Amino acid sequence: MCNLYSLTKGQAAIREMARAMVDHTGNLPPLAGIFPDYPAPIVRNGAEGRELSLARWGMPSPVFALKGRKTDPGVTNVRNVASPHWRRWLGLESRCVVPFTSFSEYETLPGGEKRPVWFALDDDRPLAFFAGIWTRWTSVRKVKEGETTNDLFAFLTCEANAEVGAIHPKAMPVILTQADEIETWLTAPTKDALQLQRPLPGGALKIVARGERHDG
Repeated sequence: MCNLYSLTKGQAAIREMARAMVDHTGNLPPLAGIFPDYPAPIVRNGAEGRELSLARWGMPSPVFALKGRKTDPGVTNVRNVASPHWRRWLGLESRCVVPFTSFSEYETLPGGEKRPVWFALDDDRPLAFFAGIWTRWTSVRKVKEGETTNDLFAFLTCEANAEVGAIHPKAMPVILTQADEIETWLTAPTKDALQLQRPLPGGALKIVARGERHDG
């Protein structure tokens, strides 16, 4: 399960590749380590057209997961899109793409210690996108914050490909590398868009770093 990723490409590159016409992110710095519940950029369909905006990482948790809890930190990765909880956010108005340049999965070392292994399309860490969903939601994310209303996002996962599976066999993020894939995710009927919930081919990713909590 991917709970840490990096974005080191600038806003202009994100807007160009995702064809975003509106930018609400202000002066967006490089983000070498994005963790759950952090604000991060997403591209979505907005009232003024396709927009680049900030949202907190972690969609609302299912009701059963909140029993006995006072807060909902959110769900970062979504696999079972047939679940009624997630199905309500698969329409065009709730789909988004999440820009990244590398992402990490934790490997377990012989002594039981876990360390992040960073994956990217190649050593230059080119821009790519996760296929995501978003919503505006009122909840208690942290006790000290109390009830707040936030734009929230998560991204889809799928079976791991060869490179990711060697480290984390259970799953990998759904990754979009081409402009036409981004267009399909943001504009196509749900049935067609979900055809993109598949692993990248073997050889499409490369390990670019190990052991750091962030990746430049």
